[in-house]
Amino acid sequence: MREINKIVIHCSATEQGKHFTVEDIRRWHLARNFSDIGYHYVIYIDGKIERGRPIKKQGAHTKGFNKDSVGICYVGGLINKKPKDTRTIPQIHALRGLVEGLKIAFEINEVVGHRDLSHDRACPCFDVKTEL
Repeated sequence: MREINKIVIHCSATEQGKHFTVEDIRRWHLARNFSDIGYHYVIYIDGKIERGRPIKKQGAHTKGFNKDSVGICYVGGLINKKPKDTRTIPQIHALRGLVEGLKIAFEINEVVGHRDLSHDRACPCFDVKTEL
């Protein structure tokens, strides 16, 4: 198993209320020449958590930080094409539970947003450091 030291939170940069699946995101990433979906987990609008790329494999979600991290993406992040925290209550609860479980399983202390590692992005449209 690879060493995992951090969790990186993302949004799918899709319009609020529109449902997209792991397969949709996988298709987008394959079209960008990724080998698979870049995220390890995707959280749907209803709070359902789906696995993406196997956690034992390095992700492709944050350039320069994929080797030792887990990537989690929630569906949403835009209102009228502008960045906005669109998480539903079920997404918020699912994200918190998933993060807490991963922190325990892998003894992780660092949880950050994509924008904390790539300062030119709004993703994930909320401040991870104050909320998680």
